Amino acid sequence: MNDTVSRKLVLSHFWVAFVAFILACLMGEYQVLERSGFVPALESASVYFASVSTHGVLMAFVLTTFFIMGFGYTIASTSLKQPIWNQPLAWGGFWLAFVGVVLAALPLLTGKASVLYTFYPPIVGHAAFYIGATLLVVGSWVWCVIMLVMFSQWKKNNPGEPVPLAMFATTANAILWLWTSAGVAVEVLFQLIPLSLGWIDTIDPGLARTLFAWTLHPIVYFWLIPTYIAFYVFVPKQAGGFLFSEEMARIAFIVLAVFALPIGFHHLYMDPEQEKGWKLLHGIGTFVVALPTLVTGFTVIASLEIAGRLRGGKGLFGWILTLPWTNPMVLSVILALLMLIFGGFGGIVNASYAMNAMVHNTAWVPGHFHLIFGGTTIIMYFAVAYYFWPVLTGKPLFCNTMVLVQLWSWFVGMVFLTTPWHVLGLLGQPRRISTVVYNNLLTLSWKPYELAMILGGLILLISGGLFVYNLAKSQLQPVSETVEQTIEYAQPIHPVTSLPNYLNGFTFWNQVIAALMAISFGLPILQFFFMKTFGSSGWGY
Repeated sequence: MNDTVSRKLVLSHFWVAFVAFILACLMGEYQVLERSGFVPALESASVYFASVSTHGVLMAFVLTTFFIMGFGYTIASTSLKQPIWNQPLAWGGFWLAFVGVVLAALPLLTGKASVLYTFYPPIVGHAAFYIGATLLVVGSWVWCVIMLVMFSQWKKNNPGEPVPLAMFATTANAILWLWTSAGVAVEVLFQLIPLSLGWIDTIDPGLARTLFAWTLHPIVYFWLIPTYIAFYVFVPKQAGGFLFSEEMARIAFIVLAVFALPIGFHHLYMDPEQEKGWKLLHGIGTFVVALPTLVTGFTVIASLEIAGRLRGGKGLFGWILTLPWTNPMVLSVILALLMLIFGGFGGIVNASYAMNAMVHNTAWVPGHFHLIFGGTTIIMYFAVAYYFWPVLTGKPLFCNTMVLVQLWSWFVGMVFLTTPWHVLGLLGQPRRISTVVYNNLLTLSWKPYELAMILGGLILLISGGLFVYNLAKSQLQPVSETVEQTIEYAQPIHPVTSLPNYLNGFTFWNQVIAALMAISFGLPILQFFFMKTFGSSGWGY
Protein backbone atom coordinates (compact mmCIF):
# COMPACT_ATOMS: atom_id res chain seq x y z
CA MET A 1 0.00 0.00 0.00
CA ASN A 2 2.75 2.44 -0.92
CA ASP A 3 0.88 4.40 -3.58
CA THR A 4 -1.55 7.18 -2.75
CA VAL A 5 -4.18 6.02 -5.23
CA SER A 6 -4.48 2.59 -3.61
CA ARG A 7 -4.80 4.10 -0.14
CA LYS A 8 -7.46 6.49 -1.34
CA LEU A 9 -9.31 3.61 -3.01
CA VAL A 10 -9.30 1.51 0.15
CA LEU A 11 -10.20 4.41 2.45
CA SER A 12 -13.11 5.35 0.18
CA HIS A 13 -14.51 1.84 0.48
CA PHE A 14 -14.03 1.79 4.25
CA TRP A 15 -15.68 5.16 4.84
CA VAL A 16 -18.78 4.21 2.85
CA ALA A 17 -18.93 1.05 4.95
CA PHE A 18 -18.49 2.80 8.30
CA VAL A 19 -20.88 5.69 7.60
CA ALA A 20 -23.49 3.08 6.68
CA PHE A 21 -22.63 1.28 9.91
CA ILE A 22 -23.18 4.21 12.25
CA LEU A 23 -26.43 5.19 10.53
CA ALA A 24 -27.65 1.62 10.96
CA CYS A 25 -26.70 1.72 14.66
CA LEU A 26 -28.91 4.79 15.17
CA MET A 27 -31.83 3.02 13.50
CA GLY A 28 -31.24 -0.13 15.55
CA GLU A 29 -31.64 1.72 18.85
CA TYR A 30 -34.82 3.37 17.56
CA GLN A 31 -36.21 -0.05 16.64
CA VAL A 32 -35.76 -1.65 20.07
CA LEU A 33 -37.31 1.46 21.66
CA GLU A 34 -40.30 1.52 19.28
CA ARG A 35 -40.88 -2.21 19.44
CA SER A 36 -40.85 -2.29 23.24
CA GLY A 37 -43.84 0.04 23.54
CA PHE A 38 -42.21 1.99 26.39
CA VAL A 39 -42.26 5.22 24.36
CA PRO A 40 -45.74 5.52 22.77
CA ALA A 41 -44.77 8.67 20.85
CA LEU A 42 -42.37 6.60 18.75
CA GLU A 43 -44.92 3.99 17.70
CA SER A 44 -45.42 3.94 13.94
CA ALA A 45 -45.59 0.75 11.94
CA SER A 46 -44.66 2.48 8.67
CA VAL A 47 -41.63 4.24 10.14
CA TYR A 48 -40.59 1.10 12.01
CA PHE A 49 -40.56 -1.12 8.92
CA ALA A 50 -38.84 1.54 6.82
CA SER A 51 -36.20 1.76 9.55
CA VAL A 52 -35.78 -2.01 9.86
CA SER A 53 -35.44 -2.36 6.09
CA THR A 54 -32.86 0.43 5.86
CA HIS A 55 -30.99 -0.85 8.93
CA GLY A 56 -30.78 -4.34 7.45
CA VAL A 57 -29.63 -3.16 4.03
CA LEU A 58 -27.00 -0.81 5.48
CA MET A 59 -25.56 -3.46 7.78
CA ALA A 60 -25.90 -6.64 5.74
CA PHE A 61 -25.26 -5.29 2.24
CA VAL A 62 -23.55 -1.88 2.33
CA LEU A 63 -21.23 -2.21 5.34
CA THR A 64 -20.16 -5.72 4.44
CA THR A 65 -19.74 -5.31 0.68
CA PHE A 66 -17.71 -2.11 0.86
CA PHE A 67 -15.64 -3.33 3.80
CA ILE A 68 -14.86 -6.63 2.09
CA MET A 69 -13.86 -4.88 -1.14
CA GLY A 70 -11.54 -2.48 0.70
CA PHE A 71 -10.18 -5.36 2.77
CA GLY A 72 -9.59 -7.45 -0.34
CA TYR A 73 -7.71 -4.68 -2.14
CA THR A 74 -5.46 -4.25 0.90
CA ILE A 75 -4.82 -7.99 1.21
CA ALA A 76 -4.10 -8.39 -2.52
CA SER A 77 -1.62 -5.52 -2.75
CA THR A 78 0.23 -6.24 0.50
CA SER A 79 0.35 -10.06 0.51
CA LEU A 80 1.23 -10.33 -3.19
CA LYS A 81 3.48 -7.23 -3.03
CA GLN A 82 2.11 -5.80 -6.26
CA PRO A 83 -0.17 -2.89 -7.17
CA ILE A 84 -3.89 -3.37 -7.58
CA TRP A 85 -4.63 -4.52 -11.10
CA ASN A 86 -6.53 -2.04 -13.27
CA GLN A 87 -7.22 0.66 -10.71
CA PRO A 88 -9.54 2.60 -13.05
CA LEU A 89 -11.72 -0.52 -13.19
CA ALA A 90 -11.59 -0.77 -9.39
CA TRP A 91 -12.75 2.84 -9.09
CA GLY A 92 -15.47 2.09 -11.64
CA GLY A 93 -16.71 -0.78 -9.47
CA PHE A 94 -16.67 1.48 -6.41
CA TRP A 95 -18.74 4.22 -8.06
CA LEU A 96 -21.15 1.72 -9.60
CA ALA A 97 -21.79 0.20 -6.16
CA PHE A 98 -22.02 3.64 -4.51
CA VAL A 99 -24.57 4.91 -7.03
CA GLY A 100 -26.53 1.71 -6.41
CA VAL A 101 -26.58 2.40 -2.66
CA VAL A 102 -27.83 5.97 -3.17
CA LEU A 103 -30.50 4.80 -5.62
CA ALA A 104 -31.72 2.08 -3.25
CA ALA A 105 -31.69 4.45 -0.27
CA LEU A 106 -34.32 6.77 -1.74
CA PRO A 107 -37.23 4.32 -1.68
CA LEU A 108 -35.98 2.78 1.57
CA LEU A 109 -36.03 6.06 3.46
CA THR A 110 -39.40 7.08 2.02
CA GLY A 111 -41.05 3.80 3.02
CA LYS A 112 -41.47 2.55 -0.56
CA ALA A 113 -39.21 -0.45 -0.08
CA SER A 114 -40.11 -1.68 3.39
CA VAL A 115 -39.34 -5.30 2.55
CA LEU A 116 -36.94 -5.83 5.49
CA TYR A 117 -33.62 -6.75 3.86
CA THR A 118 -35.00 -9.79 2.07
CA PHE A 119 -36.34 -10.39 -1.42
CA TYR A 120 -39.48 -12.33 -0.60
CA PRO A 121 -42.53 -11.64 -2.78
CA PRO A 122 -45.46 -11.05 -2.65
CA ILE A 123 -43.98 -8.13 -0.66
CA VAL A 124 -42.48 -5.97 -3.40
CA GLY A 125 -40.64 -2.66 -3.12
CA HIS A 126 -40.10 0.20 -5.52
CA ALA A 127 -38.18 -0.64 -8.69
CA ALA A 128 -35.40 1.82 -7.73
CA PHE A 129 -34.59 -0.34 -4.71
CA TYR A 130 -34.03 -3.44 -6.83
CA ILE A 131 -32.13 -1.56 -9.53
CA GLY A 132 -29.90 0.01 -6.86
CA ALA A 133 -29.27 -3.36 -5.24
CA THR A 134 -28.37 -4.77 -8.65
CA LEU A 135 -25.81 -2.01 -9.22
CA LEU A 136 -24.30 -2.72 -5.80
CA VAL A 137 -23.91 -6.39 -6.67
CA VAL A 138 -22.48 -5.67 -10.12
CA GLY A 139 -19.97 -3.28 -8.54
CA SER A 140 -18.91 -6.06 -6.19
CA TRP A 141 -18.48 -8.40 -9.18
CA VAL A 142 -15.87 -5.97 -10.51
CA TRP A 143 -13.95 -6.50 -7.26
CA CYS A 144 -14.27 -10.27 -7.69
CA VAL A 145 -12.80 -10.09 -11.19
CA ILE A 146 -9.84 -8.02 -9.97
CA MET A 147 -9.15 -10.51 -7.17
CA LEU A 148 -9.24 -13.45 -9.58
CA VAL A 149 -6.96 -11.69 -12.07
CA MET A 150 -4.40 -10.79 -9.40
CA PHE A 151 -4.51 -14.34 -8.04
CA SER A 152 -3.96 -15.80 -11.51
CA GLN A 153 -1.20 -13.35 -12.39
CA TRP A 154 0.71 -14.12 -9.21
CA LYS A 155 0.46 -17.87 -9.80
CA LYS A 156 1.68 -17.42 -13.37
CA ASN A 157 4.65 -15.34 -12.24
CA ASN A 158 5.48 -17.67 -9.31
CA PRO A 159 4.95 -21.21 -10.63
CA GLY A 160 4.85 -23.92 -8.01
CA GLU A 161 4.96 -21.52 -5.05
CA PRO A 162 2.19 -21.44 -2.43
CA VAL A 163 -0.13 -18.47 -2.89
CA PRO A 164 -0.02 -16.38 0.30
CA LEU A 165 -2.72 -17.67 2.65
CA ALA A 166 -4.46 -14.29 2.97
CA MET A 167 -4.83 -13.98 -0.81
CA PHE A 168 -5.85 -17.62 -1.18
CA ALA A 169 -8.70 -17.06 1.29
CA THR A 170 -9.69 -13.72 -0.28
CA THR A 171 -9.92 -15.39 -3.67
CA ALA A 172 -12.04 -18.17 -2.14
CA ASN A 173 -14.39 -15.45 -0.87
CA ALA A 174 -14.59 -13.80 -4.30
CA ILE A 175 -15.48 -17.16 -5.87
CA LEU A 176 -18.08 -17.85 -3.18
CA TRP A 177 -19.64 -14.43 -3.76
CA LEU A 178 -19.83 -14.87 -7.54
CA TRP A 179 -21.60 -18.19 -7.06
CA THR A 180 -23.99 -17.20 -4.30
CA SER A 181 -24.98 -13.76 -5.62
CA ALA A 182 -26.14 -15.40 -8.84
CA GLY A 183 -29.30 -16.69 -7.11
CA VAL A 184 -30.63 -13.32 -5.98
CA ALA A 185 -29.42 -11.72 -9.22
CA VAL A 186 -31.63 -14.07 -11.25
CA GLU A 187 -34.57 -13.43 -8.91
CA VAL A 188 -34.20 -9.65 -9.10
CA LEU A 189 -33.52 -9.39 -12.83
CA PHE A 190 -36.18 -11.79 -14.07
CA GLN A 191 -38.86 -11.51 -11.39
CA LEU A 192 -38.74 -8.53 -9.03
CA ILE A 193 -37.66 -5.74 -11.38
CA PRO A 194 -40.17 -6.70 -14.10
CA LEU A 195 -42.91 -7.05 -11.47
CA SER A 196 -42.09 -3.74 -9.74
CA LEU A 197 -42.06 -1.94 -13.10
CA GLY A 198 -45.43 -3.44 -14.06
CA TRP A 199 -44.02 -5.38 -17.01
CA ILE A 200 -45.57 -8.60 -15.67
CA ASP A 201 -48.66 -9.14 -13.53
CA THR A 202 -47.51 -11.94 -11.22
CA ILE A 203 -44.63 -14.19 -10.30
CA ASP A 204 -44.25 -17.47 -8.44
CA PRO A 205 -43.26 -16.66 -4.81
CA GLY A 206 -42.05 -20.22 -4.31
CA LEU A 207 -39.51 -19.86 -7.09
CA ALA A 208 -38.46 -16.47 -5.76
CA ARG A 209 -37.92 -17.83 -2.26
CA THR A 210 -35.94 -20.78 -3.63
CA LEU A 211 -33.68 -18.45 -5.63
CA PHE A 212 -33.19 -16.24 -2.58
CA ALA A 213 -32.34 -19.33 -0.48
CA TRP A 214 -29.50 -19.86 -2.99
CA THR A 215 -28.03 -16.58 -1.70
CA LEU A 216 -29.44 -16.18 1.80
CA HIS A 217 -27.20 -18.50 3.81
CA PRO A 218 -23.93 -18.50 1.81
CA ILE A 219 -23.87 -14.70 2.02
CA VAL A 220 -23.22 -15.13 5.76
CA TYR A 221 -19.89 -16.78 4.92
CA PHE A 222 -19.08 -13.99 2.45
CA TRP A 223 -19.34 -11.68 5.47
CA LEU A 224 -17.50 -14.08 7.79
CA ILE A 225 -14.48 -15.06 5.69
CA PRO A 226 -12.63 -11.73 6.26
CA THR A 227 -13.06 -12.39 9.98
CA TYR A 228 -11.53 -15.85 9.57
CA ILE A 229 -8.72 -14.38 7.46
CA ALA A 230 -7.90 -12.02 10.34
CA PHE A 231 -8.02 -14.99 12.73
CA TYR A 232 -5.42 -16.86 10.71
CA VAL A 233 -3.08 -14.25 9.25
CA PHE A 234 -3.09 -11.35 11.74
CA VAL A 235 -3.92 -12.70 15.20
CA PRO A 236 -0.96 -15.12 15.67
CA LYS A 237 1.56 -12.43 14.73
CA GLN A 238 -0.09 -9.79 16.92
CA ALA A 239 -0.17 -12.25 19.82
CA GLY A 240 3.58 -12.83 19.45
CA GLY A 241 3.50 -16.35 18.04
CA PHE A 242 2.95 -18.45 14.94
CA LEU A 243 0.05 -19.94 13.00
CA PHE A 244 -0.50 -23.50 14.19
CA SER A 245 -1.13 -24.95 10.70
CA GLU A 246 -1.45 -23.22 7.34
CA GLU A 247 -2.70 -26.41 5.70
CA MET A 248 -5.62 -26.62 8.13
CA ALA A 249 -6.42 -22.99 7.41
CA ARG A 250 -6.55 -23.64 3.67
CA ILE A 251 -8.76 -26.68 4.17
CA ALA A 252 -11.12 -24.59 6.31
CA PHE A 253 -11.48 -21.93 3.61
CA ILE A 254 -12.01 -24.54 0.89
CA VAL A 255 -14.73 -26.32 2.89
CA LEU A 256 -16.38 -22.95 3.57
CA ALA A 257 -16.37 -22.02 -0.11
CA VAL A 258 -17.55 -25.44 -1.32
CA PHE A 259 -20.11 -26.51 1.28
CA ALA A 260 -21.53 -23.10 2.22
CA LEU A 261 -23.05 -22.84 -1.27
CA PRO A 262 -25.33 -25.87 -1.80
CA ILE A 263 -27.31 -25.20 1.39
CA GLY A 264 -30.02 -22.74 2.31
CA PHE A 265 -33.25 -24.74 2.46
CA HIS A 266 -33.17 -24.69 6.27
CA HIS A 267 -34.59 -21.19 5.68
CA LEU A 268 -37.44 -22.90 3.82
CA TYR A 269 -38.26 -25.64 6.35
CA MET A 270 -41.71 -24.13 6.86
CA ASP A 271 -42.32 -23.56 3.12
CA PRO A 272 -44.44 -26.13 1.24
CA GLU A 273 -42.89 -25.76 -2.23
CA GLN A 274 -39.87 -28.01 -1.65
CA GLU A 275 -39.98 -31.70 -0.74
CA LYS A 276 -38.67 -32.92 2.60
CA GLY A 277 -35.88 -34.85 0.87
CA TRP A 278 -34.32 -31.65 -0.45
CA LYS A 279 -34.66 -30.03 2.95
CA LEU A 280 -32.91 -33.01 4.54
CA LEU A 281 -30.08 -32.76 2.01
CA HIS A 282 -29.60 -29.07 2.72
CA GLY A 283 -29.90 -29.65 6.48
CA ILE A 284 -27.06 -32.20 6.37
CA GLY A 285 -24.98 -29.73 4.35
CA THR A 286 -25.62 -27.08 6.99
CA PHE A 287 -24.10 -29.32 9.65
CA VAL A 288 -21.13 -30.07 7.37
CA VAL A 289 -20.34 -26.38 7.02
CA ALA A 290 -19.97 -26.19 10.80
CA LEU A 291 -16.76 -28.24 10.46
CA PRO A 292 -14.51 -25.43 9.16
CA THR A 293 -15.66 -23.28 12.08
CA LEU A 294 -14.59 -26.02 14.48
CA VAL A 295 -11.26 -26.34 12.64
CA THR A 296 -10.83 -22.56 12.79
CA GLY A 297 -11.60 -22.42 16.50
CA PHE A 298 -9.08 -25.18 17.21
CA THR A 299 -6.35 -23.69 15.00
CA VAL A 300 -6.74 -20.15 16.31
CA ILE A 301 -6.79 -21.22 19.95
CA ALA A 302 -3.72 -23.42 19.32
CA SER A 303 -1.98 -20.44 17.73
CA LEU A 304 -2.85 -18.29 20.75
CA GLU A 305 -1.50 -20.99 23.07
CA ILE A 306 1.78 -21.06 21.14
CA ALA A 307 2.02 -17.29 21.56
CA GLY A 308 1.13 -17.45 25.25
CA ARG A 309 3.74 -20.11 26.00
CA LEU A 310 6.39 -18.22 24.02
CA ARG A 311 5.58 -15.27 26.29
CA GLY A 312 6.24 -17.39 29.39
CA GLY A 313 2.85 -18.90 30.12
CA LYS A 314 2.97 -22.02 32.32
CA GLY A 315 0.51 -24.71 33.32
CA LEU A 316 -2.68 -25.80 31.61
CA PHE A 317 -4.23 -22.34 31.25
CA GLY A 318 -1.51 -19.99 32.41
CA TRP A 319 -0.72 -19.03 28.81
CA ILE A 320 -4.06 -17.22 28.56
CA LEU A 321 -3.01 -14.60 31.11
CA THR A 322 0.27 -13.88 29.30
CA LEU A 323 -1.46 -12.94 26.03
CA PRO A 324 -1.36 -9.23 25.12
CA TRP A 325 -4.95 -8.42 26.06
CA THR A 326 -4.36 -4.74 25.32
CA ASN A 327 -3.61 -5.52 21.68
CA PRO A 328 -6.86 -4.75 19.78
CA MET A 329 -6.48 -7.70 17.41
CA VAL A 330 -5.90 -10.19 20.23
CA LEU A 331 -8.67 -8.81 22.43
CA SER A 332 -11.07 -8.84 19.48
CA VAL A 333 -10.41 -12.48 18.60
CA ILE A 334 -10.97 -13.58 22.21
CA LEU A 335 -14.29 -11.73 22.38
CA ALA A 336 -15.23 -12.89 18.86
CA LEU A 337 -14.63 -16.54 19.72
CA LEU A 338 -16.76 -16.24 22.86
CA MET A 339 -19.65 -14.90 20.80
CA LEU A 340 -19.04 -17.47 18.06
CA ILE A 341 -19.42 -20.34 20.54
CA PHE A 342 -22.88 -19.26 21.66
CA GLY A 343 -23.94 -18.00 18.24
CA GLY A 344 -22.82 -21.26 16.67
CA PHE A 345 -24.97 -23.19 19.13
CA GLY A 346 -27.97 -21.14 18.00
CA GLY A 347 -27.10 -21.96 14.40
CA ILE A 348 -27.21 -25.69 15.16
CA VAL A 349 -30.68 -25.17 16.64
CA ASN A 350 -31.82 -23.31 13.51
CA ALA A 351 -30.50 -26.06 11.24
CA SER A 352 -32.34 -28.80 13.17
CA TYR A 353 -35.81 -29.29 11.73
CA ALA A 354 -37.75 -29.99 14.93
CA MET A 355 -36.08 -27.24 16.96
CA ASN A 356 -36.28 -24.84 14.01
CA ALA A 357 -40.04 -25.33 13.97
CA MET A 358 -40.19 -23.99 17.54
CA VAL A 359 -38.05 -20.89 17.02
CA HIS A 360 -38.50 -20.22 13.30
CA ASN A 361 -40.60 -17.06 13.43
CA THR A 362 -39.61 -15.86 16.89
CA ALA A 363 -37.15 -13.36 18.34
CA TRP A 364 -34.63 -16.21 18.67
CA VAL A 365 -33.66 -15.83 15.01
CA PRO A 366 -32.59 -12.15 15.08
CA GLY A 367 -30.83 -12.92 18.38
CA HIS A 368 -28.76 -15.63 16.71
CA PHE A 369 -28.14 -13.55 13.61
CA HIS A 370 -26.98 -10.48 15.53
CA LEU A 371 -24.67 -12.53 17.75
CA ILE A 372 -22.88 -14.08 14.76
CA PHE A 373 -22.94 -11.07 12.44
CA GLY A 374 -23.03 -8.07 14.77
CA GLY A 375 -20.88 -9.89 17.32
CA THR A 376 -18.23 -12.20 15.89
CA THR A 377 -18.02 -10.67 12.42
CA ILE A 378 -18.26 -6.95 13.14
CA ILE A 379 -15.90 -6.93 16.12
CA MET A 380 -13.18 -8.33 13.84
CA TYR A 381 -14.03 -5.67 11.24
CA PHE A 382 -13.24 -3.18 14.01
CA ALA A 383 -9.93 -4.90 14.75
CA VAL A 384 -8.94 -4.93 11.09
CA ALA A 385 -9.79 -1.23 10.72
CA TYR A 386 -7.73 -0.34 13.78
CA TYR A 387 -4.80 -2.37 12.38
CA PHE A 388 -5.03 -0.96 8.86
CA TRP A 389 -5.68 2.69 9.77
CA PRO A 390 -2.08 3.79 10.56
CA VAL A 391 -0.94 2.07 7.35
CA LEU A 392 -3.60 3.75 5.24
CA THR A 393 -3.36 7.23 6.76
CA GLY A 394 0.29 7.37 7.84
CA LYS A 395 -0.89 8.58 11.26
CA PRO A 396 -1.21 6.79 14.62
CA LEU A 397 -4.60 6.00 16.10
CA PHE A 398 -6.04 8.95 17.97
CA CYS A 399 -6.58 7.11 21.29
CA ASN A 400 -5.55 3.53 22.06
CA THR A 401 -7.45 3.52 25.34
CA MET A 402 -10.62 4.43 23.45
CA VAL A 403 -10.00 1.42 21.20
CA LEU A 404 -10.07 -0.98 24.15
CA VAL A 405 -13.12 0.69 25.70
CA GLN A 406 -14.90 0.48 22.37
CA LEU A 407 -14.18 -3.22 21.87
CA TRP A 408 -15.22 -4.20 25.40
CA SER A 409 -18.36 -2.06 25.22
CA TRP A 410 -19.34 -3.63 21.90
CA PHE A 411 -19.04 -7.09 23.45
CA VAL A 412 -21.04 -6.09 26.55
CA GLY A 413 -23.69 -4.36 24.45
CA MET A 414 -24.05 -7.39 22.18
CA VAL A 415 -24.53 -9.67 25.20
CA PHE A 416 -27.24 -7.36 26.61
CA LEU A 417 -28.96 -7.17 23.22
CA THR A 418 -28.90 -10.77 22.02
CA THR A 419 -29.36 -12.76 25.23
CA PRO A 420 -32.86 -11.32 25.84
CA TRP A 421 -33.72 -11.96 22.19
CA HIS A 422 -32.96 -15.65 22.59
CA VAL A 423 -35.01 -15.84 25.79
CA LEU A 424 -37.90 -13.92 24.23
CA GLY A 425 -37.88 -16.35 21.32
CA LEU A 426 -38.30 -19.24 23.73
CA LEU A 427 -41.10 -17.27 25.40
CA GLY A 428 -42.89 -17.03 22.06
CA GLN A 429 -42.27 -13.42 21.04
CA PRO A 430 -42.72 -13.20 17.26
CA ARG A 431 -40.38 -11.36 14.94
CA ARG A 432 -41.21 -9.22 11.87
CA ILE A 433 -43.81 -7.20 13.77
CA SER A 434 -43.67 -3.54 14.79
CA THR A 435 -45.00 -3.89 18.32
CA VAL A 436 -45.12 -6.54 21.01
CA VAL A 437 -47.61 -4.85 23.34
CA TYR A 438 -50.49 -7.32 23.54
CA ASN A 439 -51.50 -6.52 27.15
CA ASN A 440 -51.80 -10.04 28.48
CA LEU A 441 -50.01 -12.08 31.14
CA LEU A 442 -47.55 -13.59 28.67
CA THR A 443 -46.33 -10.26 27.37
CA LEU A 444 -45.78 -8.99 30.91
CA SER A 445 -42.96 -11.54 31.20
CA TRP A 446 -41.30 -9.94 28.16
CA LYS A 447 -40.88 -6.50 29.76
CA PRO A 448 -37.57 -7.03 31.64
CA TYR A 449 -35.98 -8.46 28.51
CA GLU A 450 -37.18 -5.52 26.43
CA LEU A 451 -35.52 -3.16 28.91
CA ALA A 452 -32.27 -5.14 28.69
CA MET A 453 -32.39 -4.92 24.89
CA ILE A 454 -32.82 -1.15 25.01
CA LEU A 455 -29.79 -0.91 27.29
CA GLY A 456 -27.81 -3.21 25.00
CA GLY A 457 -28.74 -1.18 21.94
CA LEU A 458 -27.71 2.05 23.68
CA ILE A 459 -24.32 0.59 24.65
CA LEU A 460 -23.80 -0.58 21.07
CA LEU A 461 -24.72 2.84 19.70
CA ILE A 462 -22.20 4.54 21.99
CA SER A 463 -19.58 1.94 21.11
CA GLY A 464 -20.18 2.37 17.39
CA GLY A 465 -19.88 6.13 17.81
CA LEU A 466 -16.52 5.72 19.58
CA PHE A 467 -15.29 3.56 16.72
CA VAL A 468 -16.16 6.03 13.96
CA TYR A 469 -14.99 9.02 16.05
CA ASN A 470 -11.60 7.42 16.71
CA LEU A 471 -11.02 6.63 13.03
CA ALA A 472 -12.11 10.12 11.92
CA LYS A 473 -9.91 11.86 14.52
CA SER A 474 -6.99 9.62 13.58
CA GLN A 475 -7.27 10.53 9.91
CA LEU A 476 -7.97 14.24 10.37
CA GLN A 477 -5.40 14.99 13.07
CA PRO A 478 -2.40 17.12 12.05
CA VAL A 479 0.68 15.17 10.94
CA SER A 480 2.75 15.48 14.09
CA GLU A 481 4.03 11.91 13.93
CA THR A 482 4.58 9.95 10.75
CA VAL A 483 3.87 6.24 11.08
CA GLU A 484 5.79 3.89 8.82
CA GLN A 485 3.77 0.85 9.80
CA THR A 486 3.41 -2.13 7.49
CA ILE A 487 0.92 -4.98 7.53
CA GLU A 488 2.59 -8.08 8.96
CA TYR A 489 1.36 -11.57 8.20
CA ALA A 490 1.67 -14.51 10.58
CA GLN A 491 4.04 -17.31 9.64
CA PRO A 492 3.15 -20.96 10.26
CA ILE A 493 5.13 -22.77 12.93
CA HIS A 494 6.14 -25.26 10.22
CA PRO A 495 7.01 -23.27 7.04
CA VAL A 496 5.10 -24.29 3.92
CA THR A 497 7.34 -24.56 0.86
CA SER A 498 5.09 -26.55 -1.47
CA LEU A 499 1.44 -27.52 -1.66
CA PRO A 500 -0.67 -29.86 -3.79
CA ASN A 501 -2.74 -28.12 -6.46
CA TYR A 502 -5.99 -28.69 -4.59
CA LEU A 503 -4.66 -26.57 -1.69
CA ASN A 504 -3.22 -23.88 -3.92
CA GLY A 505 -5.90 -23.28 -6.54
CA PHE A 506 -9.63 -23.45 -7.25
CA THR A 507 -10.08 -25.10 -10.66
CA PHE A 508 -11.01 -28.46 -9.16
CA TRP A 509 -13.12 -26.91 -6.41
CA ASN A 510 -15.13 -24.86 -8.88
CA GLN A 511 -16.05 -28.10 -10.64
CA VAL A 512 -17.12 -29.62 -7.31
CA ILE A 513 -19.23 -26.53 -6.54
CA ALA A 514 -20.90 -26.72 -9.96
CA ALA A 515 -21.82 -30.37 -9.39
CA LEU A 516 -23.16 -29.76 -5.87
CA MET A 517 -25.18 -26.73 -6.97
CA ALA A 518 -26.68 -28.68 -9.86
CA ILE A 519 -27.78 -31.39 -7.43
CA SER A 520 -29.01 -29.22 -4.56
CA PHE A 521 -30.64 -26.40 -6.54
CA GLY A 522 -31.03 -27.71 -10.09
CA LEU A 523 -34.12 -29.90 -9.72
CA PRO A 524 -35.74 -27.79 -6.96
CA ILE A 525 -35.65 -24.81 -9.34
CA LEU A 526 -36.54 -26.71 -12.52
CA GLN A 527 -39.73 -28.07 -10.92
CA PHE A 528 -41.29 -24.60 -11.11
CA PHE A 529 -40.97 -24.65 -14.89
CA PHE A 530 -42.62 -28.04 -15.39
CA MET A 531 -45.46 -28.06 -12.89
CA LYS A 532 -48.11 -25.71 -11.61
CA THR A 533 -47.66 -24.61 -8.01
CA PHE A 534 -50.36 -22.84 -6.02
CA GLY A 535 -52.14 -21.22 -8.93
CA SER A 536 -49.01 -20.57 -10.96
CA SER A 537 -49.14 -21.40 -14.66
CA GLY A 538 -45.57 -22.67 -14.60
CA TRP A 539 -42.44 -21.11 -16.07
CA GLY A 540 -41.93 -19.04 -12.92
CA TYR A 541 -44.96 -16.79 -13.50
